[in-house]
Amino acid sequence: MNRRLLIAGALCLAATAFAALLIVPVLFGTSRFMFGGGMAGGGGCVDTSGAGAQPAAANDAKAIPANYLDLYKGAGRAYGIPWNVLAGIGKVETGHGTSTLPGVKSGENYAGAGGPMQFLAATWKSFAVDGNKDGRKDRYDPADAIPTAAAYLKHNGAPQRMRTAIFQYNHSWEYVNLVLDWAEKYVGGDFKVVQANGIDCADNDLPQNASELVKKIITFAMAQRGKPYVFGANGPDAWDCSSLIQAAYRSAGLAIPRTTFEQWPYGVKVGKGKELPGDLVFFNSGPGTSSNSPGHVGMVIGNGKMIVASCSTCVPAIGVKTYKRPDWVGVTRPLARPDVQKKVDALAG
Repeated sequence: MNRRLLIAGALCLAATAFAALLIVPVLFGTSRFMFGGGMAGGGGCVDTSGAGAQPAAANDAKAIPANYLDLYKGAGRAYGIPWNVLAGIGKVETGHGTSTLPGVKSGENYAGAGGPMQFLAATWKSFAVDGNKDGRKDRYDPADAIPTAAAYLKHNGAPQRMRTAIFQYNHSWEYVNLVLDWAEKYVGGDFKVVQANGIDCADNDLPQNASELVKKIITFAMAQRGKPYVFGANGPDAWDCSSLIQAAYRSAGLAIPRTTFEQWPYGVKVGKGKELPGDLVFFNSGPGTSSNSPGHVGMVIGNGKMIVASCSTCVPAIGVKTYKRPDWVGVTRPLARPDVQKKVDALAG
């Protein structure tokens, strides 16, 4: 592997690792951070279409203070998070604000957490929601704290990856299970949490407006879901961001460069909003990258989504995700190059 490949590959890794660090939780948690306890993906696909459904309250929910219950339900509807999960967190954290321990009504506990949903000041500053539209974001006000908890869960993958999102809230699988036990009680036991760590069934369909060639390219990339991201890997058992793209095109008989740095200038630039399935989307993600030298790449499959090898600790490591993110640099179309089009014509002939 030459020096340039090492550098570009390292940036691909650094970019995705940097993105992962942005979502490392800073909420109050008593257990150390760990990956496990049900986070690994299983085979097949998971139907996430009902992940944000709002179940009916059962008798146990009558023990929740009326104002809190209304806030849980309102935030659940607004953010697509089952209200009973929010209620489970509120119960475990502070008994729906009824706890008399330090840091619930005012001040902070020994770990610096405050308010009925127990936020650290730094996390509150980053994610706070003005739930009651009074011009203030008060972590001790449940009208602000509860929708902020919903927003934070959504940021970390809920409702499609609910167990993962709750674990990010407090790094303990015992905590996750306790929250979900209460969530189940509040709706009479008729509640199944959705945890799609692998393949979402809704992402299995190929784009209808794509050519057979593009469908072949995307089919190869999609078939790699569930495999690990490994820096410098070239398949078939693991990939990094740019090797996945190169291999997908190679599966259709087309040769494109190996690294992200080489892939960025290779294709014809396409304006945002004009991208098509099979196009490449690039991101200014990670140390040493810029808008002229992006360090991360994915492939458009349609409807604002891409297939991408994200990072070694991402869940899933290789999967379907949105490309409409703040660090999105631009789009290129390798198939628009005259030499590539000539090869396409030759393959068709």
